[in-house]
Amino acid sequence: MTSTKPPILPAVHLIADAALPSRYGQFRVLGFRVEGDPHEYGAISKGDLSGQEGVPVRLHSECFTGDVMGSLRCDCRDQLEAALRFVGHAERGLVVYLPQEGRGIGLVNKIRAYALQDAGLDTVDANVRLGFADDLRTYDAAAAIVACLGIRSVYLLSNNPKKKAGLERHNIPVIGMIPVRTPANEYNRAYLETKKQKSGHLL
Repeated sequence: MTSTKPPILPAVHLIADAALPSRYGQFRVLGFRVEGDPHEYGAISKGDLSGQEGVPVRLHSECFTGDVMGSLRCDCRDQLEAALRFVGHAERGLVVYLPQEGRGIGLVNKIRAYALQDAGLDTVDANVRLGFADDLRTYDAAAAIVACLGIRSVYLLSNNPKKKAGLERHNIPVIGMIPVRTPANEYNRAYLETKKQKSGHLL
């Protein structure tokens, strides 16, 4: 019987670390570089993480339209703020901000997908029409950041089982998932239903 070895984590380096007083709590803001990856990675942390079990962790994919501009077409900003509030009230925790705009297709292509959604396609079919898989994200860098900080196991603040699988693929134990559920509105109701029906989100 052969055993399958987990893939090798990319090398990650903590480059910058500073205090971040926030409307959600008192955090540290961390800056990482991942070898072979042109992106910079940011995270906020609270409390001692090294050697800890059951740390609340959110892996948040960037969303310019939602996180920054307050778009009602998605629930990204609502989920990010809910996770920050959760960590802010917890003894310890981590939110990793991942450069994965539009589930990995980039901002311009996400806006093109919006136009296709306006014409009647759902979010999955719009990405496919543009020639992409419905979700191009991977979580190797996120897993490397969690490992770099010495976290031994996590409670994942997410509705997305693929994020759980992405960490477990690298032997980072996920004790459980804490759903981040926010109210729907008239603009994102169909989007949330598509995430549930086609992407398996726990909604």
